Amino acid sequence: MSIQLTQRPASARVLHALLFEGIAVLVATPTLAWLLDRSLGHMGLLTAAFSAIAMIWNLVFNLGFDRLQQRLGFTRGLGVRLLHALGFEGGLIVVLVPLAAWWLSISLWQALLLDLGLILFFLPYTLAFNWLYDLGYAAWLRRTGAACRAH
Repeated sequence: MSIQLTQRPASARVLHALLFEGIAVLVATPTLAWLLDRSLGHMGLLTAAFSAIAMIWNLVFNLGFDRLQQRLGFTRGLGVRLLHALGFEGGLIVVLVPLAAWWLSISLWQALLLDLGLILFFLPYTLAFNWLYDLGYAAWLRRTGAACRAH
């Protein structure tokens, strides 16, 4: 039996975002503090700021992308999804790189390399997190008898 998970209530989306970012901050903060020889507090504030910016950007970018899709009528094939990912990450880089450079007193180049390293962390993290979240959500739906409509 396959459960479609494409339409979820807002509460499930909020829980997803908070868990995703919360776990990421808990993993990234000590890792970055160790790698960059900075205090946990110093890196904790930066990763929390990165997380908040990423959540806000995600909302703004995807609302805009959805409106663009409605207006232009394109489908989300591989090419569009690649452009979506590049646009999303590009927008984050524009904001996060200068913030990291300022906060850590490093060059923009060093901050860009740091951001690229974070992207390399987030690729497998996102895959694993979403897979596990979907499995947990599907199990919860089966256990509670809740229905999730197909999109």
